[in-house]
Amino acid sequence: MNNTEQQQTKVLKESKNRIRVDFERTSRWTRFRIKYLNSNYAVMLLYRMFRFLLLLGVAFVILFPFYSKIFGSFMDREDFVDVTVKLIPKHWTIDQYKYIITENGFFKAMGNTFILSLVCALLQTITCCIIAYGFAKFKFKFNKLLFMLVIFTMVVPHIVLRYAMISEFNYFKPLYLEAFWNGIKNIAGEGGFIAGFKSAKGFNLLNSYWPMAILSVTGLAYKNGLYIFMLRQFFKGVPDELEESAYIDGSGVFRTFVTIIIPLSVPMMLTVFIFAFSWQWTDNFYTNMFFNNAGPKLIPSIVRVPKSLSTDASFAGKKNYDSAIRNTCSLLIILPLIILYLFFQKSLVQGIERSGITG
Repeated sequence: MNNTEQQQTKVLKESKNRIRVDFERTSRWTRFRIKYLNSNYAVMLLYRMFRFLLLLGVAFVILFPFYSKIFGSFMDREDFVDVTVKLIPKHWTIDQYKYIITENGFFKAMGNTFILSLVCALLQTITCCIIAYGFAKFKFKFNKLLFMLVIFTMVVPHIVLRYAMISEFNYFKPLYLEAFWNGIKNIAGEGGFIAGFKSAKGFNLLNSYWPMAILSVTGLAYKNGLYIFMLRQFFKGVPDELEESAYIDGSGVFRTFVTIIIPLSVPMMLTVFIFAFSWQWTDNFYTNMFFNNAGPKLIPSIVRVPKSLSTDASFAGKKNYDSAIRNTCSLLIILPLIILYLFFQKSLVQGIERSGITG
């Protein structure tokens, strides 16, 4: 900085100090009139009021259903026939929570669903990470075509695959095992374990975690196309120089992926894991497809009216009362996800930002 610039900076500071001193020496009314009673401040005030009212209205529209469900979960059945009760209950009670937990088997369903969601989320995260890294960093034939098929899975309704999947996972019929069976029969004959194996007539995979695990590990589970897309966008932003340096030092592809790429992608992988866990936790499409009453109790099975809270058809508020009980079930279902979000909020936001997905 030359002498001329230093002099200009000194004069500017002195001018600001003089203006501030002159302003502080004026009366309070003069300072108030100069600061607030002008058109610029009036326009800014109107804009802020409009923005506040707009955000307040949007927040009310979004949060009101949650408030109504929360307050409705503490209402007694008498409040549903009382026309004076709109939102705040007159007779506070926790019977809905009590009987949903005890009679509907909430904790047992939560434990089973936690195991299923955890296994599926881990398998989906690992599988999608490997697939996305291949799409992002390797050039091979039909790369773009295969990735278009991945995107295609994001837009195809899952109901389209329902009947195909249910027929595949219902039984692995002897037709699938015919060659394997003939080989064993020729070697070991018809006696012993062969007879027992033959009488099984296939492996029944319904009412077990195997269908969900197979879909997760093969990259075909719920929302896997989205996870692959998110991870691919992240990996494309990783500088190629990092991998090239590792290759020069003698690291192979697998070692480079494990020691360099994975540590860099922990926030993104954590985001995918949370998404996969949350969607599996609240999923009722695949769980209703592969599980029935004979299988393990899962979260969707608790969404019903407990026997202790059931009412006959003559009860005037039966429809609203039953709806409030099901809403209470949904509140209990999303409560663990809210706790999960509170702990991993920072990593989730950071992962979404790094994925490059906006809108």
